[in-house]
Amino acid sequence: MADANVKKLEFSLDPKSGVPFYKQIILQIEMAIADGRLMKGEQLPTVRGLAVDLRINPNTVARAYNELEIRGIVMTQQGTGTFISGRKVELDAIRREEILAGLTRTFISKAGSYGFTLEEVINYLKDLGSEIDQ
Repeated sequence: MADANVKKLEFSLDPKSGVPFYKQIILQIEMAIADGRLMKGEQLPTVRGLAVDLRINPNTVARAYNELEIRGIVMTQQGTGTFISGRKVELDAIRREEILAGLTRTFISKAGSYGFTLEEVINYLKDLGSEIDQ
């Protein structure tokens, strides 16, 4: 049973990106801290729980958490869990743009391989955005 204090982030991994899974996890946590979705003191999912959710080896999640701990971004309390530290994480506009470019290029390329035009994709995303905003 999940702890009610654990904030639910939607982690996703792209096996075709060429970026190791542990680095993808690190980046997603850093972005969540930088944009305020994760705040100081909030608990991350357990290593085992996140590994099960993502269908990956628990050692991969542990490696991501360990690197974040070495960098002072999270703190692990034995028997309690892994928590966001007070260290500020900022991703500059250039880095954010690089991340978005990588995500969208892959998505547009894949949509194109199924015969969708850029205009169809843009219109769909606008409609989807409208639904989400409501």
